[in-house]
Amino acid sequence: MPDINKLIATEAMSAFEAEAFLNDMENWTEAKARELARADGLELSDRHMQVINWLRELYADCGVPAHGRALTQALEDAFIIQGGKKYLYRLFPNGPVAQGCRYACLPPPPYTVDRSFGSVH
Repeated sequence: MPDINKLIATEAMSAFEAEAFLNDMENWTEAKARELARADGLELSDRHMQVINWLRELYADCGVPAHGRALTQALEDAFIIQGGKKYLYRLFPNGPVAQGCRYACLPPPPYTVDRSFGSVH
């Protein structure tokens, strides 16, 4: 039986976005994340990988967040010492939620491509 939440989330994305978010936690590798980032013109550092690994741990523990705003707030809280939202946007200029989930091969929460929380698309 298909998961209705996944179907709704996928319908809200363009075909490009749906393909970009690989939704494949088990087959993810750091090399795959670096390859995706290089295609976007971004070289991942250890600081990037810290955020990506944090996202992967959150998804493994809690599943897909209910909405992008909740994930943005959780990210900001987790990285507040480093500078919070400003730090995250310096690392991921196209949005820490959208871009971070893409490189982590995780499905984005619903409404992630809204400029008001976590994406600049």
